[in-house]
Amino acid sequence: MLAAGMLPAADTDFHLYLLIGQSNMAGRGKVELQDKVAVPRVLMLNKANEWVSAVDPISFDKSIAGVSLGRTFGIEMAKVNEKVKIGLIPCAVGGTPIRRWQQQGDLYQAALKRAKLARKDGVIKGILWHQGESDSGKAETADIYERHLHAMVAAWREDLGVPNVPVVVGELGQFWKRAKHKSVVDATLKALPNKVKYSGWVTSVGLDHKGDGVHFNAASYRELGKRYAAKMQALLK
Repeated sequence: MLAAGMLPAADTDFHLYLLIGQSNMAGRGKVELQDKVAVPRVLMLNKANEWVSAVDPISFDKSIAGVSLGRTFGIEMAKVNEKVKIGLIPCAVGGTPIRRWQQQGDLYQAALKRAKLARKDGVIKGILWHQGESDSGKAETADIYERHLHAMVAAWREDLGVPNVPVVVGELGQFWKRAKHKSVVDATLKALPNKVKYSGWVTSVGLDHKGDGVHFNAASYRELGKRYAAKMQALLK
């Protein structure tokens, strides 16, 4: 029995992952029956800040939210250890630039609030980031993307009190052709593991879009989730 005034300790076997970025993290894939099946030990923090089964869409940023990489990531992480539960904290918002994800930005602060709330129940084990389309159209935003990315990673580690928490980022879709400075942003993302400790990068090679030239299709999101999980598992080891 807990003493008066004491809070129950967080479950160390409840592993939490923060999902942040823009629409390709939130997910825009077509939801199929397989995406609606509840999977044991894979949960998500919904809009009402309740833990529920992780079924797509796990994001609620916009009405067009669909299949994302998150659910598959959670399933793959749960396979590693049958003793743990996986908790996904979806916070991505479509169409958002990285400046809104800086430490004092509105989206950062909203996600931080959810992460701290979730942390009462479990342990933050990793952060997933997929973003960059909004910053790849202009030289002035692409050229400072690295500074913003590195500052954001440092801020998350500081504010969550987990200085070595792994951070995995993903390459923008190979099909994303509209932005003149995509190569600058992609180079920054790819170089992160060489410049920031306990970070990893995954490729988008071989993945296709849903027909709009912007968002991955459902099958590609599922594959991307597997790639994020493999990299996260490697970092956690």
